[in-house]
Amino acid sequence: MNKKLMLLAAAIALCMSASVQADDKRPNIIFIMADDLGNADLGYRGGQITTPNIDQLARGGVRLESFYGQQVCTPSRAALMTGRYPMRYGLQTLVIFPSHTYGLPTDERTLPQALKEAGYKTLMTGKWHLGHADRKFWPQNRGFDYFYGNVMGEVDYFDHERGGVIDWQRNGAFLKEKGYYTTLIGDEAVKLIDQQDGKRPFFLYFASLAPHAPYQAPEDYKDRYKSVADKQRRAYSAMITALDDQVGRIVAELDKKGLRDNTIILFASDNGGATSGLFAQGARSNEERKNEEGGIEQGAKAPASNTPFRGGKGGIYEGGVRVPAFVNWPAKLKPHVVDAPLHMVDVMPTLLALSGAKGSADHPFDGRDMWQTIAAGAPSPTDDVLIDVEAFRGAIRKGDWKLVKVALLPGKTELFNLARDPGETTNVAEQNADVVRELEARLVAYAKQQKPSEWIKAQPAFVGEQGKTVFDPDFDIDDSGLPHEKPLLPGR
Repeated sequence: MNKKLMLLAAAIALCMSASVQADDKRPNIIFIMADDLGNADLGYRGGQITTPNIDQLARGGVRLESFYGQQVCTPSRAALMTGRYPMRYGLQTLVIFPSHTYGLPTDERTLPQALKEAGYKTLMTGKWHLGHADRKFWPQNRGFDYFYGNVMGEVDYFDHERGGVIDWQRNGAFLKEKGYYTTLIGDEAVKLIDQQDGKRPFFLYFASLAPHAPYQAPEDYKDRYKSVADKQRRAYSAMITALDDQVGRIVAELDKKGLRDNTIILFASDNGGATSGLFAQGARSNEERKNEEGGIEQGAKAPASNTPFRGGKGGIYEGGVRVPAFVNWPAKLKPHVVDAPLHMVDVMPTLLALSGAKGSADHPFDGRDMWQTIAAGAPSPTDDVLIDVEAFRGAIRKGDWKLVKVALLPGKTELFNLARDPGETTNVAEQNADVVRELEARLVAYAKQQKPSEWIKAQPAFVGEQGKTVFDPDFDIDDSGLPHEKPLLPGR
């Protein structure tokens, strides 16, 4: 080959290489987490609540119809952040209450830590709920470059207060800020997207508090549902529509910045909708619930609908753990439906594979890369899905079979074929003893690997109500409830 041909071949190869690199450009990632969203409470799922922006993303993307979160907030968020079942590190039971001092163990490698090390800008707006009593648990110390929102669980949507403390901060500086929770985190998310130049990929975790109780919304949103007689259902509906508006703003900003085609958007609820007041407002006393606008008493029926599934938040039937979820990426994914069982723990390994980031060898994932299932309709990458394991109960799914085991006396063993009976109405354990034995063996094997529950370990310290909110010892709380960092002492 003469010199001119060699130079031409080299130039063509260089162009092809540049084209491949352009085609393989790492995606921006946005994960939108709804809180306590009912399975039947979105428009695309046949609900009566107005959600055009979420519906458009779902219908234009890949709908994950057998996607599992955990039964309540903290475990589900931990599963997302680690790619590991929360029983691995003691977060399998209930949620972190304001008086608890534990959090997601700091030796667990998080999704934002891995993405940050791979060159991503890592951003978060909204609810954390993986530890608040020590700043080492806070988002900006677990891999996020930027955090705006609250570190505890629920707060008032307008004054952002919980347990006498204003839980609202930007990167560790607490704020006394007016405004509706959902709108504020939407404003911040839009601002953060506007700051991106497209040269460095970003990960945005948009962790909505809505539609978690207390059921509060601006009057103009509630006015859209005047025909809804039940006041809790009216406010709950308004909260979901307010969330939908912010989702629409996020997508519009991506379009405006020319980032939409190279941005993968994932949407899921952390757990099923709350159908009982007991699980709608965590550790609050009935007196607190009565006195708070939008509060709901423990014995009351909460407004979410998980039709056609049984149960709701806090339970391990499908209504508590099988959640609305989809993935939208216009440049890579065509609209279709995936019925294969998938779990929140599968998100981290999938995103790390897409981004070129690495996990932790000494903390192996329970989740698996689910991209081929999402993109090409391959079978589920996991042989079974551990829905829950605790000291007193557990549930596991393999294929169409689901086993539910409750150890509290008198105890029970239930087996359901979810393909034939998604509502879990008929226990077929007696007719399928071999299936029960296999799934029990799998569940027990997981149970033997669990660490003691931090929630159960913490509870003997409390009698009756949960007591005073515990916050970072380096902060004083002023008379208005606003945390202030203590001045440095000599020698500190």
